[in-house]
Amino acid sequence: MFPFLLPLFYPALCEPIRYSIPEELAKGAVVGNLAKDLGLSVLDVSERKLRVSAEKLLFSVDAESGDLLVKDRIDREQICKERRTCELQLEAVVENPLNIFHIIVVVEDINDHPPQFDKDDINLEISESVNQGMGTILESAKDPDISTNSLSKYQLSPNEYFSLVVKDNPDGGKYPELVLKKTLDRETQSTHHLVLTALDSGDPPRSGTAHIRILVVDANDNPPVFSQDVYRVTLSEDVPPGTSVLKVSATDQDEGFNADITYSFLRVADRTQHPFLLDSATGNIITHQPLDFEEIERYTMDVEAKDRGSLSTQCKVIIEVLDENDNSPEIIITTLSDQIVEDSHPGMVVALFKTRDQDSRENGEVTCDLNSDVPFKIHSSSNNYYKLVTDGPLDREQTPEYNVTITATDKGKPPLSSSATITLHITDVNDNAPVFQQASYVVHVAENNPPGASIAQVSASDPDLGPNGQVSYSIVASDLEPRALSSYVSVSAQSGAVFAQRAFDHEQLRAFELTLQARDQGSPALGANVSLRVLVGDRNDNAPRVLYPALGPDGSALFDTVPRAAQPGYLVTKVVAVDADSGHNAWLSYHVLQASEPGLFSLGLRTGEVRTARALGDRDAARQRLLVAVRDGGQPPLSATATLHLVFADSLHEALPDLSDRPAPSDPQAELQFYLVVALALISVLFLLAVILAIALRLRHSSSPAAGDCFRSVLCSKSPPEIPSNYSEGTLPYAYNLCVAGDQTNPEFNFLTSVGYCQATEDVLNKDSSSVLLASLLTPSVEADKTTFKQAKISRNQI
Repeated sequence: MFPFLLPLFYPALCEPIRYSIPEELAKGAVVGNLAKDLGLSVLDVSERKLRVSAEKLLFSVDAESGDLLVKDRIDREQICKERRTCELQLEAVVENPLNIFHIIVVVEDINDHPPQFDKDDINLEISESVNQGMGTILESAKDPDISTNSLSKYQLSPNEYFSLVVKDNPDGGKYPELVLKKTLDRETQSTHHLVLTALDSGDPPRSGTAHIRILVVDANDNPPVFSQDVYRVTLSEDVPPGTSVLKVSATDQDEGFNADITYSFLRVADRTQHPFLLDSATGNIITHQPLDFEEIERYTMDVEAKDRGSLSTQCKVIIEVLDENDNSPEIIITTLSDQIVEDSHPGMVVALFKTRDQDSRENGEVTCDLNSDVPFKIHSSSNNYYKLVTDGPLDREQTPEYNVTITATDKGKPPLSSSATITLHITDVNDNAPVFQQASYVVHVAENNPPGASIAQVSASDPDLGPNGQVSYSIVASDLEPRALSSYVSVSAQSGAVFAQRAFDHEQLRAFELTLQARDQGSPALGANVSLRVLVGDRNDNAPRVLYPALGPDGSALFDTVPRAAQPGYLVTKVVAVDADSGHNAWLSYHVLQASEPGLFSLGLRTGEVRTARALGDRDAARQRLLVAVRDGGQPPLSATATLHLVFADSLHEALPDLSDRPAPSDPQAELQFYLVVALALISVLFLLAVILAIALRLRHSSSPAAGDCFRSVLCSKSPPEIPSNYSEGTLPYAYNLCVAGDQTNPEFNFLTSVGYCQATEDVLNKDSSSVLLASLLTPSVEADKTTFKQAKISRNQI
């Protein structure tokens, strides 16, 4: 059991399996018995499907033996490059159960690469005048192998003129140097052929060779000579690349090859970055890059003239660059005030800036200007330093910020300029009082308003910012009593809404005026006042009040007498009523609700005057009763009723017996019913039942039960002579005389008439204001009452 479980725990118990092989093993070569090293039997190799995996599969597993075999060519130099250690990571995979094992194959280097030179032939030219000990560095060989198989030494073929010195590179490599050990003589031997050999330390060692051909050059004993030691030239900085600057010239007294001269710049690291190019054959110097006077004003260069030998000479070339106006001025803001108080005095510094122009002389002289329509100006403080100061009043509410554009212009030809825009923010001060939207306010509030409701809204604006623009509202004055003001109205300090603290009564308070103040939170605070006039509108909340006819002091009714011979249109009396409301709500109209004789009297719709409509007939009763309704013009209308008792008599003595002794008249309704019963009994024999029923129904529908109330017995007032209630509250300016009986033994009934034929106290009904307008509309209910009463009266007379 343990051997079976051992492979499962092998990765946790052991390190990765390591193999070491040399490179370039043949395909199919055995690396090691992987199955055995994993503790697997030969049968397990196929049953558990032992295999290896890697990014590049260079190995495989033999399914029969379990050996790890080489599957492809293994070149250490290709796989691991120059690394000292070359290890290949593999994973061995088995199934049933699945498990993975790590394998490391170390590829060891073999000496399979000889040292090799880049060139097989090396050509050198050495002057015959070169001194002994001069060294010439030769090209190094390369060997991709490592360790002992790598390049280890160089060898030079035997000769009497040159020796070989091997030196170490800083990177650990080696390079050969050819050293002259004997003076050359071109006339004796003009060419030397040598063989340079590079060897490694492998077993067996491998090597590579290169052939060296040395040409001995004739001695050059005359150096070139320039026509000038120093060349000077001026050049404008705006010349384009490729412009010819000057030409240097040198001569050599030697002939032939030694007289061929080449020109070059000395001490120039990167010729491609140099602003000038030098033609090596002609000595012509041209511009290679744009010139910039602001970077370099003068170029000093050393030019070397060298012949084909080893002799050379030098000269200096000085190029003066002339300035052109090719740089716009720069504006540099050094100090800027972010917040400027709007009440700043003129001359306050808000910004400091300087200008810079890289050009010289007049091209670098700069003047500064501002854009128009800004309350600022520029003061020059010192060389190229400026101050931006205020030059006028500032108003944040009108202009909260300024975009100031500064323009700098040089004096070049043509002049160049540049601009810089700065934003200056104006800080608020409390210099604006709140302003109401209206010069005054007038509001209309209907009476009986709910307490606490908003009745008006005032609003004031303040263009200032922050607390300077925060407005609060208050009441500072009123035509109301100061102590009662708070019980009438209040104002919201934040919103300006005016609230009613109580229900208003138009009859007690028609209008009142408030003075409201809007005040900001600045320091010091500013405020403004406005008047608010509140007009209390009328509602129809008062019913008409009847002043006449009125009851006596003891509650008894008053009577009016009418002459028996009164003609139609005779003024009998007048119903007087007042209404505490105003306008349409106080326009009164008078209507007859009930009458003993509907056609006997007429009632003025607007005046309330009762007049006779016809002469008194023989069948008319001496005592008449009118029920009058007084209605106002409100919506809905309110009303009051008054009862008039009228007696037809030529004198007061004639009317008193009728009032005191006459029994109350029978009920007209009862008499009507009696007559109907008798009529039905008499004609039931004579007429058909259908005719009798039709007549009975007709008479029943045309009758009215209200007529019997007109003849009730009423007592006269027995109180002493006195004037009833003061009627100065009436709505119409009429005057009446009131007579009241003063003696019980001589009974007289009280009456009110417009003719003063008896001596009594006179009371004139006055009113301070103008006559009150009366309502002009009759309601349908009044007309219906009149029509019903009239039909009942006609029916009774017919029967």
